[in-house]
Amino acid sequence: MNKVTLQGPVWLASDVHLGPATPATAEAFLGFLDAAADEAAALLLPGDIFDAWIGDDVIKIAPPWLAAALQGLQRTAARIPLWLGRGNRDFLMGADLANALGAQLLPEPALLETDFGRILLTHGDEYCTDDAAYQQFRTMVRNPQWQAQFLAKTIPERMAMAQQARGESQSANQMKSAEIMDVNAQAIEQAFREADIDILVHGHTHRPARHVLEVDGRRRERWVLPDWECDHANPPRGGWLVIDRDGITPYDLDIA
Repeated sequence: MNKVTLQGPVWLASDVHLGPATPATAEAFLGFLDAAADEAAALLLPGDIFDAWIGDDVIKIAPPWLAAALQGLQRTAARIPLWLGRGNRDFLMGADLANALGAQLLPEPALLETDFGRILLTHGDEYCTDDAAYQQFRTMVRNPQWQAQFLAKTIPERMAMAQQARGESQSANQMKSAEIMDVNAQAIEQAFREADIDILVHGHTHRPARHVLEVDGRRRERWVLPDWECDHANPPRGGWLVIDRDGITPYDLDIA
């Protein structure tokens, strides 16, 4: 398992879902990036920072909303280590984007060596094994051959395909129970066993919480990162976790 060694306070945030229709969320996220650069020793973003990512070549023709987000990430990466994880919306983020930002790509999953100990970090969608249709889709789009064929298409073609896939996903999710779209207990237990860790952090489900459980006689913790939504939610929401030598602390976005 790929290790990432970190020293000092580590900040983590996911599921920001930046896009052309989220100006308020983008403003809050850019403020968060500035705060992280001032106070964190490293920033880790394990997936779905963007609502969709159709290939790294879009940075060459970035519209204003994307250009602003990339500039914010680049400014942060110039001051502290920035790690980008790939989620179910932005799984096509690659080395070209990371290099352009001065960031690094997170391994999947990542075993973090922190001041608080060893922590497993991942986006989290791989644990939603009860959703068989989604897992089949995930396997398809994570296939290098499928990705190469998709990236060979023009940017307008990819944008149209992404919009169609998103619409179909939203329609399908309306027919699914909340339980099906949440993580599977056995998948979580297996993750603890395989990594031999006591703390797991993930996003994806939009159900921020700290779960304490026992697996094989050991006390374990599963921390779920919140999603960000400042444009279409009342009240707005968002947040992050800070890991330091004293433990893990959740913070809510202050949008007063």
